[in-house]
Amino acid sequence: MTAFKSDFLRTLSERGFIHQISDESGLDDLLSKETVTAYIGFDATAKSLHVGSMTQIMLLYWFQQTGHRPIVLMGGGTSMVGDPSGKDEARQLMTQDFIEANKLSIKSCFSSLLNFGDGPLDAIMADNADWLLKLNYVEFLRDYGKHLSVNAMLARDSVKTRLDREQHLSFLEFNYMCLQAYDYVELNRRYDCRLQMGGSDQWGNIVSGVDLGRRAGANQLFALTTPLLATASGAKMGKSAEGAVWLNPDMLPVFEFWQYWRNTEDADVGRFLKLFTTLPMDEISRLERLEGAELNDAKKVLATEATSLIHGREAAEQAAETAHKTFEQGQTATDLPSVSVPREELDAGMGLLSLMVTAGLAKSNGEARRSIQGGAIRVNDNQITDPATSLDSTLLNADGVLKLSMGKKKHILIRPQ
Repeated sequence: MTAFKSDFLRTLSERGFIHQISDESGLDDLLSKETVTAYIGFDATAKSLHVGSMTQIMLLYWFQQTGHRPIVLMGGGTSMVGDPSGKDEARQLMTQDFIEANKLSIKSCFSSLLNFGDGPLDAIMADNADWLLKLNYVEFLRDYGKHLSVNAMLARDSVKTRLDREQHLSFLEFNYMCLQAYDYVELNRRYDCRLQMGGSDQWGNIVSGVDLGRRAGANQLFALTTPLLATASGAKMGKSAEGAVWLNPDMLPVFEFWQYWRNTEDADVGRFLKLFTTLPMDEISRLERLEGAELNDAKKVLATEATSLIHGREAAEQAAETAHKTFEQGQTATDLPSVSVPREELDAGMGLLSLMVTAGLAKSNGEARRSIQGGAIRVNDNQITDPATSLDSTLLNADGVLKLSMGKKKHILIRPQ
């Protein structure tokens, strides 16, 4: 492990964030002597970021905590093009109104971890729509197109893979890396930004910006990427059996976010404590040495700490208490995830199959039937094995809800409205 001088790179190194750095010693020297500005870009392709983006958010957090200025760059302009990196086919194009709505929703993902303001170390929220949508195309080609190497673009993995497979790569997508490279030059001009960070799949795009900056006369620019994370079993971070693990609570309840971390594989606990909590390294070392049943305690700490970073300490501890009541005391915690159904329909009786689909425990009646027949479904903690079962309001508990469970970890409250 490299012995870094700067607090930022030393922190990243001991926590496992570093994959590649364009000029390791040069960046370390700069960070140890000056207050540096760095950015990470986030395209507005959905209403929320997901857990896979937490690595990048944590990079910005540690950057600010170690005395530097982070920029969150919203991709209001680049979202209209679509990043081909890691994609086998073109992204669906989005309207400007759709992108604007997504940007507003995504911004909340950063508020609990970064301090925004006008001070020298306060984070900046920028948007590349401010300059990309105003570009004069001919002037852009004349001033910057001469510095952008088509040979280098064709060598990028994101382009080469598509071409090798003879899959369509539009001129629109081909321009994405040009626009991202220009973003870096523009942020350097506006904010003296010297470092761009991102996931390892962005290395080609980032070094294109470093190279464009050099050719366009900017000060030396730097690139830093993190490893693309997967779980010990090979699953992609940010995905679960139920779908994406979103950061916004209106897209994924806080309790389910907490549960995602609680269900971390044993082999990932220590690594995730380093990446997705701010716990001191000596405490992490103690937790990752736990074995057997005690390792569950470390997973609960991970779940609560990771959840508190995004949703706040109070919401994280409430989710932990809900889990304790549900899984360890057998109670029906009233703040479990819930769905509402019309009271008159429940009074008349609702089929268990359709109710499971409504609750999101199955995608179809057929999938629901198989789960019931396999013994995975319980109603108010009583196992149900007959797919023809009908549920009505006589089954509501003292809190006026019906608890529908799949296995030991998935619980939904049915609330009549």
